[in-house]
Amino acid sequence: MVQFAQVIVDVPSLQTNRPYDYVIPAVWQAQLQPGMRVVVPFGKGQRQVQGFVVGTTAAPPDYNGELKTIAAVLDLQPVLNPELLALAKWLAQWTFAFQISCMQTMLPSVMKASYSKKVRLTGAATVATTAIFHDQTELDFADLAPEVIKQLLKWQQQHLVEVVYEVHDRAKVKTLKAVQPLLTAADYTAAAAKVPANAKRQHELLAFLAAHAAAKAPIPMHEITATTELTLAPVHAGVAKGWLRLVDLETYRDPYAELASAPRTQPLTLTAEQATAVQQITAAGEQKRDQVFLVEGVTGSGKTEIYLQAIQAAITAGRTALMLVPEIGLTPQMVARVRGRFGEHVAVLHSGLSTGERYDEWRRIERGEAQVVVGARSAIFAPLQHIGLIIMDEEHESSYKQDEMPRYHARDVALWRAKYHHCPVVLGSATPSLESRARAQKGVYQLIRLKERANHQPLPEVTVVDMKNELKKTKEDNFSSLLLQELRKRVLHQEQSVLMLNRRGFSSFVMCRDCGFVLQCPNCDISLTLHMDTHSMKCHYCGHEEAIPQVCPNCQSRKIRYYGTGTQKVETELHTLLPEARILRMDVDTTRRKGAHGKLLRQFGNHEADILLGTQMIAKGLDFPDVTLVGVLNADTALGLPDFRASERTFQLLTQVSGRAGRAEKKGEVIVQTYNPEHYAIRLARHHDYEGFYKREMTLRHQTGYPPYYYTILVTASHEEENEAAKKIFQLMTQIKPALSKQAILLGPTPRAIARVNKRYYYQMVIKYKREPHLQQVLTQIMQENQARHGIQISIDREPLSFI
Repeated sequence: MVQFAQVIVDVPSLQTNRPYDYVIPAVWQAQLQPGMRVVVPFGKGQRQVQGFVVGTTAAPPDYNGELKTIAAVLDLQPVLNPELLALAKWLAQWTFAFQISCMQTMLPSVMKASYSKKVRLTGAATVATTAIFHDQTELDFADLAPEVIKQLLKWQQQHLVEVVYEVHDRAKVKTLKAVQPLLTAADYTAAAAKVPANAKRQHELLAFLAAHAAAKAPIPMHEITATTELTLAPVHAGVAKGWLRLVDLETYRDPYAELASAPRTQPLTLTAEQATAVQQITAAGEQKRDQVFLVEGVTGSGKTEIYLQAIQAAITAGRTALMLVPEIGLTPQMVARVRGRFGEHVAVLHSGLSTGERYDEWRRIERGEAQVVVGARSAIFAPLQHIGLIIMDEEHESSYKQDEMPRYHARDVALWRAKYHHCPVVLGSATPSLESRARAQKGVYQLIRLKERANHQPLPEVTVVDMKNELKKTKEDNFSSLLLQELRKRVLHQEQSVLMLNRRGFSSFVMCRDCGFVLQCPNCDISLTLHMDTHSMKCHYCGHEEAIPQVCPNCQSRKIRYYGTGTQKVETELHTLLPEARILRMDVDTTRRKGAHGKLLRQFGNHEADILLGTQMIAKGLDFPDVTLVGVLNADTALGLPDFRASERTFQLLTQVSGRAGRAEKKGEVIVQTYNPEHYAIRLARHHDYEGFYKREMTLRHQTGYPPYYYTILVTASHEEENEAAKKIFQLMTQIKPALSKQAILLGPTPRAIARVNKRYYYQMVIKYKREPHLQQVLTQIMQENQARHGIQISIDREPLSFI
């Protein structure tokens, strides 16, 4: 019989980043398993925290002191299976994170405990205690004033009160009322004979119960009210007479209920290229090889149909499938495609769901009721069993990398899980990341190229407009005459257009024309962005918001002007320039509300708008047959950033957004507006030449010593005082340098590009290396020694996607 448990406690610091031993009470010794959540006392005093059991044993641990006892068990069965427990341990080491952070990342947020601190009256009530407690025996600590707390601490020393900590499990199951018949049909007929003839509702209830007496399953109340005129009143009367019992029936919240009645789709006839791809992927699945396939297919080449037919093969073989998409905005369309093929066997996981919906979808997966999971980054941790296929669509997207602890890339987790389950991984993109493409070049991944669109239509023609010349002809700085002309033509012919501008808000910044003052965020080294819909200035880093200034705070001049442009400003201009056009705007501001992505896309798909204007979230995955024009208002947005990936991101974005045009029978056209028409990223994107871009960019990366030729690690130190942050990063440099070989390159330390964010100063250094056997050890040691001491915060990011 197991008597002791090893528990990872919910105290995120590396000093507690190991299991602690606890005694298992006799009542739970037979039931407790690794992966269950428990409540345990931790530290001095009465503090209780949530924890995860990671092991059990009958042998007493090698410990001389008195072991504490588990206070409560929160689960009837493990919420983390053996695979996910092993994954959490690996992920903590790989990302320099806490095991508890990794475990909580794998679960819906409602399964993370909430804590409350209360003060409870233990001694006899006195006049003084009654003045504070009144007729209560306990008070919530969070509601008490400082002077009251001071008095309570004195009483605690006198043992008149005690402080207690409570752990609350926020995971709640949704239930609905149901009726459970208790008698036989003959009994109900006999009961009806004794009921007065004018009691019509009771007779109707008895007739219903007699008809359903043979059914063993409870009947949901909403089904009863839908088919009869019965209400809860006669049902309660039936309970009192012993005819039936009211029970709570567990149900799921379905985030995509409207798709349940959608007709099922049939597999499409594959092109020769698609058929070869499906054959190679399914063969790896049948042979249980953890092979990685990089599907490099031009936009519109039918990658989604390859995914669907490969998923079908996995399901037919009795296994499950996991499919990741990069943006929540893409999820509704992808869910519609996957649900259309596989029906109710599909579960969805992404942060756009309510906490209850996410919890229910997670439970469906965990119970084996869903064979296919579609979702964004965190769906990579879905508790699927017997995985037969993992797909990452648009694998190049930066949204697959988490920028908070644990700083994981979904691709790394996908490869780990594929090895565990012996299944293939499919990475799909029209513009693969250079890292993935280089691995395919070396034979680490298997490259599958799709050179033609599935409908055999040509790729859209791309016209590049030099805005330097355009500004000499017109005052309009957002729209070239060609783009306006083509937009008008599409509206006239009832065709649709997509316009992309990679900046939300109304304008970039507000400046005084007299003294040049620019309104800055008080917490960050960044200018505030104007938002006309809320009539406010906002910081896109820390969320600070303030009113639009009428006078300059510096010189009191009234010559305040708006500079730059944003999606709101472009929308306003479009209404003036094309009053006949119906416009939908899709950016972070218009998609904050739950379901907003899907609603906007449905409106556009239903032809309720002629122009879809948005940020980069509209650049990929969208498939509308009547979109014949794509316009890129400013192709240079990312090119000016101090980031070695700036050219790669620009090429990818332009290629992806170009692919939204001409996806059906109608010919597509793309107009790209730029101030740098000769830049190689723009020139090669114009010709859809990924291979040419790959060769050119790889040459530059080799010359400058950046990924994929080197691995990189970003070490950051932050503090509210700039001197402290700078001092710490230089101290870390002296600690790291001796552990590195001569082949490694250390960049920095330097202030971060935006040195202050949310009242904290950031200093960083970048380690570039090929093989450093001592680096992992020294970085782990740094994290252990420096965790949140004296206000210093250290972060270590393996393979960061941005150094800004």
